[in-house]
Amino acid sequence: MTPERPAPTVVLLGTLDTKGAEYAFVRTQVERTGCRVLMVNAGILGDPDYPVDFGRREVAAAAGADIDELVAAGDRGPAVTAMADGAGVIVEHLLEAGRLDGILGMGGSGGSSIIAAAMRRLPVGVPKMLVSTMASGDTRPYVDTADIAMTYSVVDIAGVNRISARILGNAAAGIAAMAAAHAAREEERDTRPLVGATMYGTTTPCVDGARRWLEARGYEVLVFHATGTGGRSMERLMVSGYVTAALDVTTTELADEVAGGRLTAGPDRLEAAGSLGLPQVVSLGAVDQITFSPPDTVPEAYRTRTLYRHNPTVTLVRTNEEESDRLGRTIAAKLNAADGPVSLFVPLRGTSSYAVEGAVFYDPTADAALFAALREEVGDRVDLVEMDTHINDPAFAEAMARRLDAHYRTWSAERR
Repeated sequence: MTPERPAPTVVLLGTLDTKGAEYAFVRTQVERTGCRVLMVNAGILGDPDYPVDFGRREVAAAAGADIDELVAAGDRGPAVTAMADGAGVIVEHLLEAGRLDGILGMGGSGGSSIIAAAMRRLPVGVPKMLVSTMASGDTRPYVDTADIAMTYSVVDIAGVNRISARILGNAAAGIAAMAAAHAAREEERDTRPLVGATMYGTTTPCVDGARRWLEARGYEVLVFHATGTGGRSMERLMVSGYVTAALDVTTTELADEVAGGRLTAGPDRLEAAGSLGLPQVVSLGAVDQITFSPPDTVPEAYRTRTLYRHNPTVTLVRTNEEESDRLGRTIAAKLNAADGPVSLFVPLRGTSSYAVEGAVFYDPTADAALFAALREEVGDRVDLVEMDTHINDPAFAEAMARRLDAHYRTWSAERR
């Protein structure tokens, strides 16, 4: 007879000093589904009028802080940081102990920042839900590269009323169902190597072709939309040990970093694989493009340049000669520092579907500056491959895939 599975456990995390009644309501809703509940109070100023599993003193102590000192200091910033750190430590320990199958929190801007910071410390795939007054705006500071499901609270989380009861009840049912699915999930046995690939609309044929070639030979390819968060998400999975090879076709996020666009992934982009010694094959996908929002968001200095309205919310600006030169030197420096096998593929006839001859961003002068900077700066450890094709040519895609396969086989053999 198969032993009965224990009930899944949902962790409720939040600032119970101000949201005690709301969390009590949600606890009841979750328990009605058959889930167990653990409550973690990351509030600074007090405890609710019911027992919790981890009080504010324990949360502060988990971050190496003393709650009385935090309160006496009266400085909200350091206190919020400490409680977020402590909550993160506690939920990590609960997961390791098999006592967390899903996590739910709710709050305004301050509470959401504490809850989200703790959630971001949990691995991808662990159910995470955040009901927040901030969920209808810019959620990037909260979600970042984590798989946090954010739900807009509609009304403030201030008491339980006929509107909030429906929203919080839905959240409770949602996290309970996700926690149950997570608890029942069998341990994954897929042993295929995981490859991270970056893609944009203007490099899709290249990535699709390379992905199909690799998948036919036993790889699993995760494709990331190179929108700033996408590149960082891929590199986070490298650091976490999931992704063990990079098909970094679309490095357009570096163009936004160099030229001031909206979709930068930050100054450290294109460094994770190299610092970890992972095999990588890199190209110059969509580096001809700097991304802004609707046309009225394009800075004045760019408005005399070649612009293209990609869709109603995205306006692209063509990188110029000076930016292309800086971009080439930036890419070369990052790849020169890599500890693992690395190849850089250069498509001489266009770095995106918009940069080929006859297209809106065709600019041989800017391309020549990019290629010249790369030839000048790329070191001997980087395998520099120039091909007389555009990036979406099937031959270019297959060549990249073949080279990554060769790098990976050599790399994995050396690790045995």
